[in-house]
Amino acid sequence: MKAVFQSIQDFSADELSLLDSLITFRTLKKGELLLTENQVCNEIVFIEKGILRSFFVNHKGDEITNCFAFENEFMASFASFITGEKAEENIQALTDTELQILDRKALEELYKSGFNWQETGRKLTELEFVNLHKRMISFQKLSGAERYEELCQNHQKYIQLIPLQYLASYLGITPRHLSRIRKAII
Repeated sequence: MKAVFQSIQDFSADELSLLDSLITFRTLKKGELLLTENQVCNEIVFIEKGILRSFFVNHKGDEITNCFAFENEFMASFASFITGEKAEENIQALTDTELQILDRKALEELYKSGFNWQETGRKLTELEFVNLHKRMISFQKLSGAERYEELCQNHQKYIQLIPLQYLASYLGITPRHLSRIRKAII
């Protein structure tokens, strides 16, 4: 987590020491839930090792995957974390996962400690918005095959670890259609 923060902002040793004192650690087993729908999200996690997926259950009872997060990425129910309202999604470990955690109180302490942390929080929020915007645009502009190719380009080493039905759901296509796409690419 420190390396990601350091790549965004130049932090002093004291600022990084404060971060070290506020981080907690957790491991999740494959299939374990980090957050369930209707819980308030009070922490942001950084993935040291593993893969998380965010999903919700639609009106038909189908699980719809809306996000994956991989090693060296952050994950949370950001809307719930920001508003303090109940989450509309679940967050699940797709592999055994090791996490670094900043809870709400720790994040507030970082923000209060100085401008560098406030600036970093703003920049990370902006990046999250841009990623969400790109995902929304990809559903309007790209085909399922193009979205799959984009995912492969950015996270090739993880694709084989994600079950087909979760990948298909994330891409907005059926597992059968995803199988055809994968065969055409190979």
